[in-house]
Amino acid sequence: MGFVEKCAMEVKAGEINKYVHIVEAFQTPMYRYCSRMLGNRQEAEDAVQDILVKAFEKIDMYEPTDSFSSWLYRIAHYHCLNLLRKRGVQRKFQRWFLQDTVAESAEQTITSRLFGEPLSSAITSLSAEERSLLILRVLEEKSFAEIGEISGKSAEAVKKKYGRLKLKLQKLMERKGGAGYAKGQIHTSR
Repeated sequence: MGFVEKCAMEVKAGEINKYVHIVEAFQTPMYRYCSRMLGNRQEAEDAVQDILVKAFEKIDMYEPTDSFSSWLYRIAHYHCLNLLRKRGVQRKFQRWFLQDTVAESAEQTITSRLFGEPLSSAITSLSAEERSLLILRVLEEKSFAEIGEISGKSAEAVKKKYGRLKLKLQKLMERKGGAGYAKGQIHTSR
């Protein structure tokens, strides 16, 4: 059992002061994940706080058969997906009233800066779940087994979905004029 898992079990047993070690260990990686998922610094900071509070409140549900990291990323994964779904509803609502506004969102700006064209436009056209898979695999360097724990799917299902996602990204990039770029850019399996 690792240090973080040990702390989690101590918190679960009532030693709530040990939770500070969990916060220290995961605040930065959670922020990195949330900022990549949400594309907005302030939303990511708020999300990290919400996720860490949610994890503390639900620590009784944590079982040491899973790594604590995967358990926490699962909470973050679903929290960010919910925020993105809400954002999508808000955007649809705003479009009804603000038809002339075509300004680039903060999310689009950050994605463009991180990846450049045509990869950034391909990434922005992915669903939130596809984007999460890509972030967890490529940027957070999680294994298929870890991503499976996080998303509640088998490692094999995640691997297949990732394979389809790579093909989808390549096709999207080719359409945007980046065929050569697409070939060497997307990581393979570990």
